[in-house]
Amino acid sequence: MTTIPAPTRIMGILNVTPDSFSDGGAYLDVDAAVAHAEVMVEQGASIVDVGGESTRPGASPVGAKTERKRVVPVVRELVARGIPVSVDTRTARVAVAAVEAGAELINDVSGGLSDPEMPRVVAETGVLYAVMHWRDGGADAAPDYTSVVTEVRRELTHRLAHLIVEGVKPEQLIVDPGIGFGKTAEQNWQLLGHLAQFASLGHGVLIGASRKRFLGALLPADAAMEDRDAPTAVISALAARSGAWGVRVHDVAATRRALDVWDHWQLGAIS
Repeated sequence: MTTIPAPTRIMGILNVTPDSFSDGGAYLDVDAAVAHAEVMVEQGASIVDVGGESTRPGASPVGAKTERKRVVPVVRELVARGIPVSVDTRTARVAVAAVEAGAELINDVSGGLSDPEMPRVVAETGVLYAVMHWRDGGADAAPDYTSVVTEVRRELTHRLAHLIVEGVKPEQLIVDPGIGFGKTAEQNWQLLGHLAQFASLGHGVLIGASRKRFLGALLPADAAMEDRDAPTAVISALAARSGAWGVRVHDVAATRRALDVWDHWQLGAIS
């Protein structure tokens, strides 16, 4: 009997930052952030990813105190409304504060490389942990790969092994190939085209391609940032087809429609 795999989760992006590449400054106010999160949940987000530090190319890091001040009040308000929350942070102190406020997932773009205390925090809190592929320099790293799929998979395997040795349980771990972080457009497409290589690691796979620069190359030079939402939604559907655990997006409504198409496609295939 053919069964339909678990549906792909939509992680709605909520940047409470002044300088994120797409929506910086739009949701610095707690009330505005909460209102936007509620809209994303109504549109179909399974979890809201709250971030207080931009990781776009060229962004300046912020201190843990500032990041925590931006993130924790929003996390607390969302949890009080029954909204599942992820915290997008590379800093263990911010992660602890967010989990204490009710966050159930730590989304770390550095995969634990930015803060040596992060593995301990993940192990002690027991929450889910999204481990993104990261080379020194993050989004600004040189895209120096001989075989990007092989190398990213190998480096993620090493990170997973390190985390497990540090006490993190395998069932806590989600992997993210790091689309747009120190990769060329061609390398990003290669990673997306080989998602099965990452699913074979035995953990859920999170894809964060939303509005990234390589999608802009598909559009006219004067296209608005929001015009990248259509190709993002297509990527979301194809990621779901490849068995992705989740997709991290700005435009939840467009991705929800794309995933609905894929869900009905699957139903049609077994009826």
